[in-house]
Amino acid sequence: MHFVLTGSSTGIGRALAERLLSRGHCVWGLARSDQADFVARHAGNFRASRCDVGDWPQVARAASEVAAALPHIDGLITCAGTLGEVGRALSTSPARWSATIRANLDGTYHALRAFNALLERAPRRAKVVCFSGGGATKPRARFSAYGVAKTGIVRLVETIAEEERGRPLDINAVAPGAINTRLTDEVIALGSAVAGEAEFAAAQKQKASGGDSLEQALGLVEWLLAPASDGITGRLLSAPWDPWPTLDQHRAELAASDIYTLRRIVPEERRRNW
Repeated sequence: MHFVLTGSSTGIGRALAERLLSRGHCVWGLARSDQADFVARHAGNFRASRCDVGDWPQVARAASEVAAALPHIDGLITCAGTLGEVGRALSTSPARWSATIRANLDGTYHALRAFNALLERAPRRAKVVCFSGGGATKPRARFSAYGVAKTGIVRLVETIAEEERGRPLDINAVAPGAINTRLTDEVIALGSAVAGEAEFAAAQKQKASGGDSLEQALGLVEWLLAPASDGITGRLLSAPWDPWPTLDQHRAELAASDIYTLRRIVPEERRRNW
């Protein structure tokens, strides 16, 4: 199958590219950095476009390159992301805060919009996997721009799933877990004065312990790209915490519920007296 993967040059994105290629799939990677060496190592199966996903014209050009070479794509994985501006929300740089939103949220939307036509031509049920992350389901002090963007990605996924209901398309968001990547190193490099004592300590502990399982995160993405997950859409799934390998056994129940979605909780749902 043919997949487009953003953020394919480093971290989880590069690991995903390796995994998909090892399974015999073809991958077209989008990244700001040059990937010529990786292209050479996987001649014919991995192709790349140099692209800043936060810039719509660049993403549109990359999509045109893919469309000129492929009749369709079977799936899209949006893995590109950056921590961006870190600090107390009311003291950060407005320009850098906005740039962080663009890189993470706009970058995800741009890829979805640009590759929609190729997904519509897929001969089987098309698959989209968007990476969410820390700050999407609870406040993450000093990482407001990143958290807001990642929350926006989840709502974007839910909205598209609703808008495209009836179309052979599954779109989901994933929380990969606390995996050691360059983002972990960035938090440590920022220090406690900028990142905050709690985030700095958590990053140090994560780095020392090895963090959550990369294998689990890759497994979840691979499962969401496979026919086993057909019909499961509009959800935020956690690689380390959710029972995703068996969710296909509860497909109908899941579709009729708001499980694994972002929702407001009212007192009755907590069985409390106010």
